Amino acid sequence: MKLIHLADLHIGKRVNEFSMLADQKFILSQILQILDDLKPDGILIAGDVYDKALPTAEAVEVLDDFLTAIARRLLPCFVISGNHDSPERLAFGARIMAGQRIHMAQVFAGTIAPIVLEDENGCLNVYLLPFLKPAQVRRFYPEAEIESYEDTVRIVLANSRIDPSARNVLVAHQFITSAGLEPERCESESISVGGLDNIDVSLFAGFDYVALGHLHGPQAIGRDTVRYVGSPLKYSFSEARHSKTMTVVELGPKGEVQITAQPLVPLREMREIKGPLRELLRPENYAGTNTEDYLHVTLTDEEDIMDAIGKVHTVYPNVMRLDYDNKRTKAITAGTAAGETTQKSPLELFQEFYKLQNHTEMDAARTTIVRELLEKMGGD
Repeated sequence: MKLIHLADLHIGKRVNEFSMLADQKFILSQILQILDDLKPDGILIAGDVYDKALPTAEAVEVLDDFLTAIARRLLPCFVISGNHDSPERLAFGARIMAGQRIHMAQVFAGTIAPIVLEDENGCLNVYLLPFLKPAQVRRFYPEAEIESYEDTVRIVLANSRIDPSARNVLVAHQFITSAGLEPERCESESISVGGLDNIDVSLFAGFDYVALGHLHGPQAIGRDTVRYVGSPLKYSFSEARHSKTMTVVELGPKGEVQITAQPLVPLREMREIKGPLRELLRPENYAGTNTEDYLHVTLTDEEDIMDAIGKVHTVYPNVMRLDYDNKRTKAITAGTAAGETTQKSPLELFQEFYKLQNHTEMDAARTTIVRELLEKMGGD
């Protein structure tokens, strides 16, 4: 059974005020061409299909075109909602689309049930686990202690009667760790709410392959068969050195799994260039590169240049960010503190604010209240 693993499409996303729709249409068209070449038996899309819970009409049209093209190829497709999606909106028409083998995870109702595929090795159970918060699950299990995201997923899996002796695939969108070790993150991802959203990989022992979404860098966590595929496009300059791929998973008899990466080539790269303005604008220095790429330009000139962005635009029209790196900027330390702030969770920032206002640390009771409020608001 050959499956394609995708995630974090973020259709409709804007990066530094640049719309990514044209780039997303291009990469989705490329994915369809690859599907025609590889001839898989199914496609797994592990959440954050849209970038917003209320996607634009243009974003909805892009997804509609993509899923329609998959349906025309008679390919089973399995889609879950991520933390950026509205599960209710994404699930609209799910029962009708299932007739076309487009399986959209329905709004969570307490347990997850398998969708069964078959090949020469027998049945393969595909489970769809949309992004869940503790509050969404507590109402189905009022007597259970569900305080964390790990409690949430443990309770759901325990009550879904998953047979570990069968061939099982899980499509999920959560933050997975392995014995406390965290995966690599990017700037374009949500920051953890004080560690509350961590889920240990050991919960997935009953699955032959776990198709994860949520993080934008492709990587395995805990074992090779629990994988983040990453986003198909770069959505921040922290991803500039990533090689974007989609994952090809081949499942043989129980326990036999082969994984390969299929490269994806974007319409425009996201990259960083640095140097004096005069050097960056020399034709010999940009010959052979795509000047239409999305760029972070760092000027090393000691003096600020009047209308630097206008001058850069004469060669590089898609500059997303321009700044300086020189003696003056290195002497400024205020920016360092701001940079550190972006790496802190909302809970940590609130604790610092509380201490600043009250001249004392926030106690455990108040910390619990704030954590629960942040959880209800999504933690982003």
